[in-house]
Amino acid sequence: MALAEDKVRESLKQVIDPELFVNIVDLGLIYVVNILDEKEDGRHDVQVEMTMTSPMCPAGPQLVAGAKAAAEELEEVDSCEVKVVMDPPWSPDRMTDEARDHLGIF
Repeated sequence: MALAEDKVRESLKQVIDPELFVNIVDLGLIYVVNILDEKEDGRHDVQVEMTMTSPMCPAGPQLVAGAKAAAEELEEVDSCEVKVVMDPPWSPDRMTDEARDHLGIF
């Protein structure tokens, strides 16, 4: 069965922002999940584009490493490349309703 983007995003939810205590998917930090063609062994390489809540986010390296590890723990994933982008800039509008509720943003 082909690897679905939803499965990768679900795995990325394991990565929790250490300052906000909300996962990076619900925070809206994940912009793109690109699943490359299936290899002969049935596995895929994955590319993730993500952002930070601010350009100088002190948790940035931790979040990037966590995203890479979370994607690569999936059986169907061979490797994951995580690219940090700042365009478009992150805003609270990107958060899910669950994240807003958790942070008390209405």
